[in-house]
Amino acid sequence: MTTLVSGQPGPHVVLNALMHGNELCGAIALDALLRMGVRPRRGSLTFAFANVAAYRAFDAERPYVSRYIDEDMNRLWATEVLESRRSSVELRRARALLPIFGMADVLLDLHSMTNDSAPLTLCGRTERAAALAHRLGHPGWIVADAGHAAGLRLIDHPRFAAGGAGTALLVECGQHWQAATAAVALEVCLRLLTVLEVIDPAVAAAGRIPVRDGPPRQVEVTHAVTATTDEFTFTETYTGLEVIPRAGTVIARDGATLVTTPYDGCVLIMPGRRLRPGQTAVRLGRIVG
Repeated sequence: MTTLVSGQPGPHVVLNALMHGNELCGAIALDALLRMGVRPRRGSLTFAFANVAAYRAFDAERPYVSRYIDEDMNRLWATEVLESRRSSVELRRARALLPIFGMADVLLDLHSMTNDSAPLTLCGRTERAAALAHRLGHPGWIVADAGHAAGLRLIDHPRFAAGGAGTALLVECGQHWQAATAAVALEVCLRLLTVLEVIDPAVAAAGRIPVRDGPPRQVEVTHAVTATTDEFTFTETYTGLEVIPRAGTVIARDGATLVTTPYDGCVLIMPGRRLRPGQTAVRLGRIVG
């Protein structure tokens, strides 16, 4: 973790990579920023690398195994979990990073996806996070959701939830192993730092990529489908952001239970693979803007 201080009033921005050890795009983007010599002209800027232990365990022959060591680090951010007597590699690291995250005015958490889906921004349930996502203008999809039944994400921590003082975004930058995913991560970082006037736009221009997004489309998640059996299977190969025209369409089977779309124009958000009971299988939403 590295913190750069400008000495001038301004926000404390935290850029977080490697919440999951096999999601490399954020680390590549933060390394690029450091190599560019990016320094804040106001406020302070922290580069955080979260699950370093899982990253160090990465094995290209088994790339999905190093998502975490003991448990998913992005389900541990409820106060009662952080203050509990439980212990794991991820929980100890979360507790160590909490003082920095707890002081962030703005947090950007960089992730990637298993499926080859278009990048998207998760803004939680606060209007201030959604507004910031729209100001960035990229990725072109913004998803407002309440997270997972299995536990709170970092962006759901009380610091960033309703009533908190901070603003947090989680950006799914693309498929894990595509070079373009790291480019998206860098682009989002540069846009954020420029919008917040933390760095000079001329500095950001050196690392920018051409993007042809139109106005962002915002999806409000209404249902989170959690797998209840080991036999959860989708009826088709969904990768994410498919719009299912008709209500009542069967999209999956969870053992003997049919999973259907609750309304016309239902958007599928990040359908999972290799699911286990208790994990989010897919989120369902409608386009609201």
